[in-house]
Amino acid sequence: MAQVTTRNGVPQYTLQHYEEDFADRHLLHGVVAKWAREKPNALAIINADTKAQVTWEQFDKTTTAFALKLLQMGFKKGDFFATSLPLLTEHIFLEYACFKIGVIIAPLDLRLKPPEVIRSLSLIRAKGYAFLGQTPNADFRELGKAVQAHCPFIEHFVQFSAPEETIPGAQNAFGLAAEAQALAMQAIKDPMSSSILAAYASVGKAVGENDGAQVIFTTGSTGYPKPALLSHRNITCQNMCLSGGFGITGDSRMLVNLPPSHVGGQAEQLMSTFFVGGTAVILHVFDPVKSLQAIQDYRVTVLGQIPALFNLEWRLPNYDSYDLSSLDFALYGGQQVPRQFLVRLSQMAPKFGSGLGLTECAGFCTYTPLDGTVDDVLASIGYDMPAYPMSIRKPMREDGSAGDALPDGEIGEVCFKGTQTFLGYVNDPAATARTASTDGYLYTGDMGYQDDKGLHFSGRAKWVIKPKGYQVFPGQVEDFVCELRDKVAGCGVVGAEHAVFSEAIIAFVEKRPGVELTVDELVRHADGIASFMRPLHYVILEPGGLPLNRVAKTDYVVLYERAKEEVARLRAAGGWDA
Repeated sequence: MAQVTTRNGVPQYTLQHYEEDFADRHLLHGVVAKWAREKPNALAIINADTKAQVTWEQFDKTTTAFALKLLQMGFKKGDFFATSLPLLTEHIFLEYACFKIGVIIAPLDLRLKPPEVIRSLSLIRAKGYAFLGQTPNADFRELGKAVQAHCPFIEHFVQFSAPEETIPGAQNAFGLAAEAQALAMQAIKDPMSSSILAAYASVGKAVGENDGAQVIFTTGSTGYPKPALLSHRNITCQNMCLSGGFGITGDSRMLVNLPPSHVGGQAEQLMSTFFVGGTAVILHVFDPVKSLQAIQDYRVTVLGQIPALFNLEWRLPNYDSYDLSSLDFALYGGQQVPRQFLVRLSQMAPKFGSGLGLTECAGFCTYTPLDGTVDDVLASIGYDMPAYPMSIRKPMREDGSAGDALPDGEIGEVCFKGTQTFLGYVNDPAATARTASTDGYLYTGDMGYQDDKGLHFSGRAKWVIKPKGYQVFPGQVEDFVCELRDKVAGCGVVGAEHAVFSEAIIAFVEKRPGVELTVDELVRHADGIASFMRPLHYVILEPGGLPLNRVAKTDYVVLYERAKEEVARLRAAGGWDA
């Protein structure tokens, strides 16, 4: 393997490493085939819910059988297969079966309501759709019926449930799996004359690393979710960088407890673990108790979550009773965190880190130092790698080309260029053109600057507030308000139209349980920041009142609407613009 240099403690993987040292891992299903050949009896998957264990050989053979069945059903390269499923072992099998024949898998958030599911399916014109039956939390059969009624373009409905629960017009998933195994057994009896094996071989040769593999819908924090199409190459290059940047190896056991609809659960947790031949310890859905129990029971070495999930685990009354001594590395992403969070994280695992990750970049694209201290990780959002270089640029030009690069220390739009950049939003060239420039730069929508300590985040470009002509990034104000850490649990800041200032700041402040917090306290605290950055109006929220989107980030769409309601109320009372 070519030598890997470091930059301030961050390994610097290059395209040369990807093309030469990882040439046999550019296809997602090729990764499985590699480990099935090289260590067939090693564990690829441990299901912490069912206790089932899957070797690499079983993984490869089962997904091949399912791929044969999909071909028999009429699926072909470029078709979309959508799912509303938790992270079942069988869900993973379905995904990798799709990869093998060029079918694009599109996992949807389980919490979507029928109209949202129907909208998502309509955007990609899915040919197949998999869903659950009756569960303790909901009856997904009603969802299946609603989709049947409104999505005539779907040809195959697959229900993951007991056979007797299967709705009319759907195939039972477990019956389908049995048929797949029977088909595979029949084919290998006389492989030379098997037409389905011949078709499989032909289709497999046609699947390339630049082909679409998976659709991940954006979280919708700045509008309706969009279907971002990721290629095998996008994802596996990210797998190389993430595993190398954070020391994930073939001996690692990663707890995979994020939703399969999120890039964190897929490209980051699951696929990066598979990339290096490690073991994925999976949970169907996140549960703080089950997560800690899985770490203890299966000696998990790597844990990656968003901050909200760590907090849920730490708040368990018996948290200290779990044996977490196997943990070597804890990874968080999704938002900036205060010092006390990192101190607590450092007590959970000896090594910890973070970085910037986006759906359109197939996951992580910056990395904090692997052996970084609390101060190191607080200093920035990390560094990029040569395989996917970053630049800070002026806004995209009207002709669609990227704006000029900005010098270190100057705030601009955070951009990346290279292998991890997604293929585009499915059937939405206009949205794609607003995100990816004609000369290949991905505009992340984040504002920030870089210096010798790495990338520093300033906020989302869409939510920049401009009171009195100044430019204010919400994160700056939010971080300052959250310095009242004894009383403030969280803060979200948005701008609202103002007759005098053009735009003014409204701060939604969530107080901690059991404390009193007044507007006067917040106003006095704001004396510590520049006057143009001070909120004109505060809304104090009860504990748990700050709206979050589906990946537990502040939902600015909701806050913006609430801000308009506040302004209307204030104006009706003769305030706000005065």
